[in-house]
Amino acid sequence: MKNQFSALATSSLKSLFVGALLLSTPLQALPENSPQAQKALEIYRNIIAIPTVEGRGKVPEMVNYLVGELKAAGFADQAIHILPKHDSAALVVRYAGDGSSGKAPILLLAHMDVVEALDKDWQRPPFELTEDDRFFYGRGTLDNKLGVTMLVSTFIRLKQEGFVPHRDLVIVFSGDEETDMHTTKMLANDYAQLTQAEFALNTDAGGGDLDSQGNALVYQIQAAEKTYASFELSVTNPGGHSSRPRADNAIYELMAALQNIQQYQFPVQDSKMIRDYLRLSGEKLGGELGAAMLAFADNPFDEKAAQRLAQEPSYVGMTRTTCVPTLLSGGHAENALPQSASTTINCRIFPGTPVAEVKKTLEQQVNNPAVNFKVLGEPVESPISELREDVLAAVSKAIHSRYPGVPLTGIMEAGATDGMYFRARGIPTFGIASAFMNPDDVYAHGLNERLPKATFYGGLDHWMIILKELAGKQ
Repeated sequence: MKNQFSALATSSLKSLFVGALLLSTPLQALPENSPQAQKALEIYRNIIAIPTVEGRGKVPEMVNYLVGELKAAGFADQAIHILPKHDSAALVVRYAGDGSSGKAPILLLAHMDVVEALDKDWQRPPFELTEDDRFFYGRGTLDNKLGVTMLVSTFIRLKQEGFVPHRDLVIVFSGDEETDMHTTKMLANDYAQLTQAEFALNTDAGGGDLDSQGNALVYQIQAAEKTYASFELSVTNPGGHSSRPRADNAIYELMAALQNIQQYQFPVQDSKMIRDYLRLSGEKLGGELGAAMLAFADNPFDEKAAQRLAQEPSYVGMTRTTCVPTLLSGGHAENALPQSASTTINCRIFPGTPVAEVKKTLEQQVNNPAVNFKVLGEPVESPISELREDVLAAVSKAIHSRYPGVPLTGIMEAGATDGMYFRARGIPTFGIASAFMNPDDVYAHGLNERLPKATFYGGLDHWMIILKELAGKQ
C-alpha cells in the first residue's frame, strides 16, 4: 500500500462532511479471543512468515497455504483458480452467488508479494509476526498481507455463516505488484473471463487517518492514481582520451538537460473534487499549510497557495504532474572521455494527461536534439473512477460502525497499485482498506513495518459489513 495521498472528493460526499465529529473511541470490535479473530490472526501470522519477495519464488507456497484454508472452509475446487506466472502466481477465488440481483460480480483485490527486507537491517525478524503492547511487526503487516488476511478470513466467516450473496464475489490476488506486475496484467487481460465485474474494491489503497492521540480524522477512498511513467534520457559521444578534452561531453550535455528539467514546474491541474478535499483538509489542519489549502480550494489560480502546496512532499503531487531523476550512469573509464551518459526520469502523471504529452514537454524543456528520449516499459493510463453511491453507503456503514461521524473523502494516490490495470480495462476501482493509522506510523516498504493491533482487530468486521451491504439480500 502507498500512503502518500493526493486527493479527490466528489460533491456526493458533501453530506458525509456536514456535522462530522472526531471520535477517538471506536465502537466495540470483534473480540480478540473469538474464534473468528483467532483464525484471522493465524492466517496473518502464517503468511507473514512466507518471504514472498522478488527472486525467492515463495508466492506459490503462499497460494497453496491460502487454498488449503479456503478448501477447509468449504470452497470447492472449481471455485479456485491458481494461475502460475514465471516464478510467481496469481489466485482467483469465486464466492458464487445465486444470481438473484442480476448484477455482475464484485472484484476484491490484494497482492501477495512484499518488498525485500533484510534481517541485518531490522530490529525484529522481518518474516516473523512479532508484537508488543501496541503493534504487530513484520514485512507485509500493512502492505499488503493485511488485505490478503482480511479478505480470506472474511470469505471463511461468510461461508461458515451460510451467507449466499445475490451476486458473485471474486477474490483476485496478484503475485508481483511490488515489481513488474506481470501477474496483474495477466489477471486483467489474459484472464478477463475470470475477472469480469461491475466494479472492484482494493485492499491496497485508501484507509483512515488517526492523530497522535488516536482520534479518527478522516477516511479516504482511493478513486484514482497517477500514471507511472519513466523516461530514459541518453547522450552518446565519440569520447577520447581525458587528457584531450573536447567541447562536447556526454556528461555535461546530460547535466544541462537535467538542470533544465529541474527548473521546470508542470502547470497546476485541479478539479472540483480536489478543491473539496483541500477545503476539508485545510479546515482540519489549520496553520500556514491549512490556509494555503483553503486558498487553493477557493481559487486554484492562486499562485502563492499552489507554490506552498508544492513545497510539501506529501502534497506536491496533488495539483500537478511531477518528474524527477532517479537513476544516473555515464562513462566507462576514469581516464577516458565519456562515450555515453544516461539518466532515468520518473514521472507521476496527473490523470487525463497523456504520457506522450509529458514526453513532449520534457523534450521541449531540454531543447537539445542530441539528448535521446525513450519511454521505458508500457505505462498504463487509468481514468478516475467516479465514486458510486452504493459503495459510499456500504463503506460509510463499515467506517461509522467503528468511528461514528468520521468524514469520508475520495483520494488520488501518487503511487501505483493493481487497481490501475482494472480501471484501464473499464472496471471502476475503489481503494477501501480497513486500516486506520497515524501517518507517522506507516513504515510500508521501510524498516520495521508495523500495524497497530487495535487496527487489526478493529478492522475484522470491515469487509463483512461492506460485502453484506453490496451483495446481501436486503
